[in-house]
Amino acid sequence: MNMQRCGEDEVLAAIEGDEKISLILVKRDTTSIKLTTIISYAEKSGIKIIHGSENDLWRMSRDNSNGIPNILALVGRNPDSSLEEVFSSGGLVWLLAGAAYPVNIGFCIRTAEVSGANAVIIDAQLNNHERSAAKRASMKAHRFLPVHWTSGYEAILMAKKFGFRIISVEDVGESAPWDVDMTGNVVLIVGGERNGIPADILAESDEIVRIPMSGFVQSFNLQAPLSAVAIEAQRQRS
Repeated sequence: MNMQRCGEDEVLAAIEGDEKISLILVKRDTTSIKLTTIISYAEKSGIKIIHGSENDLWRMSRDNSNGIPNILALVGRNPDSSLEEVFSSGGLVWLLAGAAYPVNIGFCIRTAEVSGANAVIIDAQLNNHERSAAKRASMKAHRFLPVHWTSGYEAILMAKKFGFRIISVEDVGESAPWDVDMTGNVVLIVGGERNGIPADILAESDEIVRIPMSGFVQSFNLQAPLSAVAIEAQRQRS
């Protein structure tokens, strides 16, 4: 399911259809009767409103064929969800276990958001400055899905209590991503750039998949395996 409602008509239809809108992005300094109606509804319903530039709307819009829309709405995912709320809602969650570099983490957040993940969990020893750098590298995608900085192992144990399957992406895997079922409630895990996925998390995994590599250098950068698996998961889940 596409999580974006694009333009005034689609957003109004989502309101009339009782879809769960969690956030709207409005082009700054624009007005219309429909826009006033939507904003009034959002304010009364406690829906978060972000005012963005024309470039923001152009960059994030699903469809610019009829001009840049005045408004976009996020449905199907609440960026402010707690970790327990994320797991109780089900879906697909990414865990970055031991990632070290803010730019890589930011790219992964953006890829996870674009591919329709329900949340990202980050187990990384980053200070506030480095976390801010990761958010900048995500091109502000962190505003549109839950991002939790916490213990990966504890998150996995919580996920299992909610019936999630745990799938790790590591070089010890014996299956390719397209040979593994990624539908249903799943946590997908990629490890840190240097040490990979910690052994305690691998031990809790239901499946371990490996990205095929044919070159001389047998190592992808962090966001490459995440992207490959994210696209395969999106294909299966669509």
